[in-house]
Amino acid sequence: CSLTVHSLFYLMEQCRILRFNQLFCLTVAAGEVVFSCCTKVSTAKVTDPIIKITMQNESLPCVKAVIFETKQVKFCSDPKQRWVREKVKQFL
Repeated sequence: CSLTVHSLFYLMEQCRILRFNQLFCLTVAAGEVVFSCCTKVSTAKVTDPIIKITMQNESLPCVKAVIFETKQVKFCSDPKQRWVREKVKQFL
């Protein structure tokens, strides 16, 4: 059983794609793909009490975001918004 250069390249490419997909830890729920990161951000102000702030860097499909965590939910907010920067400063 001999491998040609083309088939070896094909196998290597398939492994690379598999590793890429595993990197994002996709979860399938109710027929929808769910990411464990913010894939879009909101400009709406968070009015609930914030218990935790997390900074997320861009790494597709994830976008650059500030994640505000409340008791009930997490909000993916646009770090370019002035109110977001002010909230982050309050937590520093």
